[in-house]
Amino acid sequence: QVQLVESGGGLVQAGGSLRLSCAASGRALSNYNMAWFRQTPGKERDFVAGITWGRGSTRYADSVKGRFTISRDNAKNTVYLQMNLLKPEDTAVYYCAVVRSVVERPSLSDVNYWGQGTQVTVSS
Repeated sequence: QVQLVESGGGLVQAGGSLRLSCAASGRALSNYNMAWFRQTPGKERDFVAGITWGRGSTRYADSVKGRFTISRDNAKNTVYLQMNLLKPEDTAVYYCAVVRSVVERPSLSDVNYWGQGTQVTVSS
């Protein structure tokens, strides 16, 4: 069993930055592929970014490419999402997840574990 706890969300103005953290307990994250998803009210949870367990290869949704960076610190058992040049449309609850693979864009059915989410609000 893996427990994931996100932090770092908050309110920021458009063009600003935030860094989300996802701290894990129960298992070492170094053996898992990790991803960030986000969800707005009334919509399905969407993939944002993913990183592999081995080489640390990354994949991003087109909407965040060039602005968001996913990274991991296996020694701290933590995954990060650096979000720059934030836009109002980035407003959502962001969820950290353990996923089976990021070779292809992971779907919700590829998720093994979820965190509880952290709210990000970008004002215009």
